[in-house]
Amino acid sequence: MPTNEQRRAAAKRKLERQLARREARARRQRLLGIIGAAVVVVAVVAAAVFFFVLNPDDSDPDTTAAQDTTGATDGAADVPAGAPAPLATGGPGQLPTFDPPANLGADCQYPAAAPASKPVDPPRTGQVPTEPALISASMATNQGNLGLWLDNGKAPCTVNSFASLAQQGYFDDTPCHRLTTGPALSVLQCGDPTGMGTGGPGYQFDNEYPTNQYQFDDPALQQPVTYPRGTLAMANAGPNTNGSQFFLVYQDSQLPPNYTVFGTIDETGLETLDKIAAAGVAGGGGDGAPATDVQVTSILLD
Repeated sequence: MPTNEQRRAAAKRKLERQLARREARARRQRLLGIIGAAVVVVAVVAAAVFFFVLNPDDSDPDTTAAQDTTGATDGAADVPAGAPAPLATGGPGQLPTFDPPANLGADCQYPAAAPASKPVDPPRTGQVPTEPALISASMATNQGNLGLWLDNGKAPCTVNSFASLAQQGYFDDTPCHRLTTGPALSVLQCGDPTGMGTGGPGYQFDNEYPTNQYQFDDPALQQPVTYPRGTLAMANAGPNTNGSQFFLVYQDSQLPPNYTVFGTIDETGLETLDKIAAAGVAGGGGDGAPATDVQVTSILLD
């Protein structure tokens, strides 16, 4: 027969179970109340959205003007934190404002060219994504690091190739073979494993922005525009001969819009470029191998 102490313990346990059940019921009731209130709020918001989206008030010119201005920012609203400001475009003598071609990134092709200077597989062909619009990358050199933002929203076929080469280590332990320090052209050129200015990945591909903003026979293609300080662009040997060589603009430079812009360089990278440029060209002059040896250690996508 249970003792009085055992009966008291059993009663206490029973009471604790009852209290726990009551608290659980109370929590469920509070949760149902919160859910119910949230449903009401969502319903009100949805009704408001339905009204304002499907029945816009066109009578407010300030609202309309604001909407139009937002649409003309050339993607500035999509710049992630830490990315450089978008390049100035659209003015006289500047790069053209980007107008996305209907087939942007829809059919990237990389036909075979001269043998590759370093073993590498070509990138995937066909349709490639255009989002995210900007992709962060880190370019490590023996002279310092450069942060890059690859403009996938303007030059997706180019970014697809560059990313593929970087991921395969194609750029690892390769020189930046050319520095120009003239008043109209101030760039550091890299991406050729041979260091001779003739190397490539064994394939070529077509130009993208800004070349694709013009008609094929447009005289403007022969007129120089400003490639601003901080521009990352492809070197080529003529129309649609892009490979692996690219150049980094450290001072505003004048070039015909025949060189695909596929990214920008961050402030740390520009400081590194300024240091390299300050050392000048080997043997003097304004165009040739950098006086300071520049070796790319790696390019990694962040």
